[in-house]
Amino acid sequence: MRKLLYLTLSMALIAALTTYAMWAADRPVGHYLSDLRIDLAVDQGVPGTHGNLLGIQPELFPTDYQSPARLHRKLAAYLQKAEQQGLLNEKTIVVLPEHVGTWLMVSGEKDELYQATTLKEAMNWLAASNPLKFARAWIGAEGDNRLDDAHLRMKAKGMAKDYQALFGGLAKEFNVTLVAGSIVLPEPSIIDGRLRIGRGALFNSSVVFGRDGLPIGQPQRQIHPVFDQSDVIAANGEHAMNVVDTPAGRLGVLIGSDSWYPDNYRKLNEQGAQLVAVPAYVMGRGAWDQPWRGYKGLATPSSVSLKAGELSEGQAWQRLTLTAQPPSSQAIGGMSVFLRGQFWDKGSAGHSFLSSNGQHFADGDARGARLLNLWL
Repeated sequence: MRKLLYLTLSMALIAALTTYAMWAADRPVGHYLSDLRIDLAVDQGVPGTHGNLLGIQPELFPTDYQSPARLHRKLAAYLQKAEQQGLLNEKTIVVLPEHVGTWLMVSGEKDELYQATTLKEAMNWLAASNPLKFARAWIGAEGDNRLDDAHLRMKAKGMAKDYQALFGGLAKEFNVTLVAGSIVLPEPSIIDGRLRIGRGALFNSSVVFGRDGLPIGQPQRQIHPVFDQSDVIAANGEHAMNVVDTPAGRLGVLIGSDSWYPDNYRKLNEQGAQLVAVPAYVMGRGAWDQPWRGYKGLATPSSVSLKAGELSEGQAWQRLTLTAQPPSSQAIGGMSVFLRGQFWDKGSAGHSFLSSNGQHFADGDARGARLLNLWL
């Protein structure tokens, strides 16, 4: 009798594990109608032979990341609209927003993940659908928040491959230089023309792709992650700030609130940066108009007199981002581009703006996908 009970339980366990394995391996891709519309919100300067900075503020949702092909379709539609309006040429530098690559972590997942109502629920589905990858990532996780670390780390190798194929492919397809927003990866580096990952800490990094689709220089790692990311994302304390040569001039990239630090502009000036791209992201619907929270747990630079609560988040971004504002920045032009959309219960804010001759030019209505163009 006892042997029969053990046999029955063993068969039931095997059946349950087999069913779970079949469920986890199933990745159906449903039909999805994506909004491909985008408006030209700001067009500053006069067309000429020196090229242009073109910011793409996309409006993205989890289902846009169901496959790299689906995300390519949406971003390519934005670039096609820019091409139709005469905004693309061999000297165009396209700037995408912060974390546009990070959300590749949810690519190729089950419908239950995209249909979740909260980010926490979606991440639970991510772990449940990839038990072995999650277990390996959990074992190798670092920092105080091992759960979020594991979620970001578990698919990093595939994310790096998809990121290069997608954004390098777009740069080559449209014959432009492309600042591919940012992506969170462990110890990213360019080796033999390929984006590779390491085994160390997670960094929020940006790669610039040339017109041939290949990376230019090394990934620019974020120097000052804000406090609500610092328990997962490491600060770039050792690697130098990168300035790369493009057909439109020497380009530097400051990720997010790295653009708030005057010393970063000094370092870019020392390397002859003529253009500055700022991929950015502000989480929380309506956060742009809420009181600024200061440097968010980091030391305030001695040359900055602003205090938390004195002005709104949006006003702080435009005051502190010093691209093309001499003498702090000697660049001739700059572009700050924000990610917009809704990722489960996490809304977004941020009004993209460009900088030229010490002035900011912003879109007054940031709803929907927007193009911002600066002729150099």
